[in-house]
Amino acid sequence: MDEPIVVVTTGGTIDKVYFDARSEFEVGASVVGELLKEAHVHCAYRLVEVMRKDSLDITGDDRALIVSTVAQCPERRIVVTHGTDTMADTAAALAHLGGKTIVLTGALSPARFAKSDATFNVGMAFATVQTMEPGVYLVMNGQVFHAGAVRKDTEKNRFVPS
Repeated sequence: MDEPIVVVTTGGTIDKVYFDARSEFEVGASVVGELLKEAHVHCAYRLVEVMRKDSLDITGDDRALIVSTVAQCPERRIVVTHGTDTMADTAAALAHLGGKTIVLTGALSPARFAKSDATFNVGMAFATVQTMEPGVYLVMNGQVFHAGAVRKDTEKNRFVPS
């Protein structure tokens, strides 16, 4: 049997919850496991929650923790869910890790919303991590980018080659 895919969750919009009383979003528990169940994913996977942060709040120490967590995973196929604002920075920080296929993804709207890109992006990340050669990739909205060669275009609200 194939080794499991590890899903490292860090928070970000994909896991945000809306609180009416405060009229703001807050990162909640990860919904990635639920998305995978709803999609009838049958390949083996395990979830590792590292943090629940908006990516704008991720510090250098947080990024080092993400890198360390991924480096210590014995599995070679890893999906990282991450907020989109600094996802490219974390992808670049992971780029020196060899021998693993690492795919970062997230969402532009919370997975809990009816019209979210989260399910598609997670599905694409699962396909990418199983088919690409070792390296670090960022997958968003139907595109696969190499780490260090992508940035978020905030005006267009999408990722573009850098």
